[in-house]
Amino acid sequence: MAQQVRNTLIRTLRRPGFWLIIAVIALITIPYYAESLKHPAFVTRITTDLGLTREAAERVLYLVPIIWAGFLFEWRGAFYISLVALACMLPRAVAVTGHRAESLIETASVFVLGNVISISFDALRREREYRKQLEATQEDLKASEERYRSLFENAIDGIWIHDLEGNFVSFNRASEKIIGYSRDEIFKMNAKDFLSQESLDLAHQVRKKLLHNEPVEQPYEQRVFRKDGREIYIALSTSLVLDKGKPVGFQNIARDITEQKRMNENLHFYLQQATRAQEEERKRISHELHDETIQALVVLSRQLDALATSGSGLTEETRQRLEVLWQQTDVVLQGVRRLSQDLRPAAIDRLGLLPAIRRLAEEFSKYSGVEIKVAVYGKEHRLPEEVAIALFRIIQEALTNIRRHSGATRAAIIIVFHEHSTKITVSDNGKGFTLTEYVGDLAKQGKLGLTGMQERVQLVGGTMTVQSGPGKGTTIFIEAPG
Repeated sequence: MAQQVRNTLIRTLRRPGFWLIIAVIALITIPYYAESLKHPAFVTRITTDLGLTREAAERVLYLVPIIWAGFLFEWRGAFYISLVALACMLPRAVAVTGHRAESLIETASVFVLGNVISISFDALRREREYRKQLEATQEDLKASEERYRSLFENAIDGIWIHDLEGNFVSFNRASEKIIGYSRDEIFKMNAKDFLSQESLDLAHQVRKKLLHNEPVEQPYEQRVFRKDGREIYIALSTSLVLDKGKPVGFQNIARDITEQKRMNENLHFYLQQATRAQEEERKRISHELHDETIQALVVLSRQLDALATSGSGLTEETRQRLEVLWQQTDVVLQGVRRLSQDLRPAAIDRLGLLPAIRRLAEEFSKYSGVEIKVAVYGKEHRLPEEVAIALFRIIQEALTNIRRHSGATRAAIIIVFHEHSTKITVSDNGKGFTLTEYVGDLAKQGKLGLTGMQERVQLVGGTMTVQSGPGKGTTIFIEAPG
């Protein structure tokens, strides 16, 4: 505080106006005490006409530097200069004049009046500055409102505001285009007039959460009806409108996603059909391998074994060659069986998903050397064929990734059956990798296996997330309906 006062004093002393005021006080004080110095004649006439004595007139002159200081240094400056003026006037009022009481009253009056006038001028100045600031603020608000109105009207997305009862308050041009009604028609309607019962229920849920300050996943999808009766889909973001801290309505930002949704649905249907056709082709090839190729290889293996062991008319060298051919045929037979199993495991059609996964894990451990544990929780139930095949392929791809890329020695498959969903976790203790923000971005890194897994689970209405990090292994979480 003392440092602040010192700094203020130094700044004041450096201002030329301060020294001019001191000079004026000096010019008033010198004749105040030196009566031999005569006032100019016109000054004497003015003071006489006003009924003032010379001493009283000189005291009144002290008001000039006090008020001047008020203009330059605000009321604090006037107060300090009035103290200086008081110090200049008091000695004569107390010790020199013959009318002490009257002189003291005049001196006090100059001190008080100077401060009152300075404070009044300071208040007027502050009031003028406040009004200027208020006018500038109003101009800024007006300009801001005009900018907001321009953004509101020219926004690409539809924006509208309705009160807590659903009556429209504001509606931009993009909203008119989306919904098909004119602005005059809109303001006579209610928000619920555009919604199906299902969409209205969702709107009530969002409204309730916003009013209770609960998180809402946005944007959310709504079905609405246009003026021409056509049903469209919009992606909607809703926020609460407050007035003095109280909710008064809702602001909605909407984008028509009807064409995008139809394209996605068509693409989804195409992928489903392509995946189904792919699985049917895998199944056909698997059956042909099992029924024809494998059986032919079995017959060939037995014939070679019979020739090698019969020994009739064969040299030892020929017998050894037949033995090698028989062993090679067995190796090819096992490879074709494994290929047939990978293409379409018979267990998944006969017994269901879980036995197929157990056999897959067992076979994978044999030829990869990775220890795999399978754990099952919940009440097992048979899944729809499409879901079961998708989950099996995802686990199959996950194990392939573990064998090819992870360098893991252990892996685990955890299956949790719920009443309406199935959750699967596949984890390993491998080297892991650096994750991108989105699983879809993994394709850019060449991790097509994970991208294919995500596409498969999405085709059956499920979700997939991945956790990984360098040296931390990889964990894949899958959830699918059924």
